[in-house]
Amino acid sequence: MGCSCQHEQTLLDDKKELLEDVISAYKGKAGSLVAVLQDVQGICGYLPQPVMRWLGKELGIKPAKIYGVATFYTQFRLTPVGKYLIMLCQGTACHVNGAERIETAVSRELKISSGETTDDGVFTLDTVACLGCCSLAPVMMINGRAYGPLTPDGAVKIVKDIYKKETQSGGEVQ
Repeated sequence: MGCSCQHEQTLLDDKKELLEDVISAYKGKAGSLVAVLQDVQGICGYLPQPVMRWLGKELGIKPAKIYGVATFYTQFRLTPVGKYLIMLCQGTACHVNGAERIETAVSRELKISSGETTDDGVFTLDTVACLGCCSLAPVMMINGRAYGPLTPDGAVKIVKDIYKKETQSGGEVQ
């Protein structure tokens, strides 16, 4: 699920002052593209196409190079993420303790696969190589908070509880 070009252009216009501050901080500094992209993603939540094109013009870097760096590193996103980013660990400890069952249960509940965002923008689901929480295996992290050890039912309950909190504030997802 991606954003429309018009929405992304509006995002560029709305965040232009902050983005210009990033350009000022790094302009002329060799090898700073990753840092620039990290800062831009921090501002926008992801790396929209119009923003990457604008960065290219401002920094004198070909858009293909910017896109190449943005797609090479898994930390960068080219589409918006949900309000809650669920990272499911696939490390060895989690794998041998049932990470695949956790992923299946959460995917089924949210009706999305890894790398996708729910239509309402509440959840994005990702699988990651390791969260470094092996003693909690299998584990997932949601917006920086680790949950584990998990069962498929337990993982689904966590997701449902978060969604319930979101919808209780006036009946609409925030």
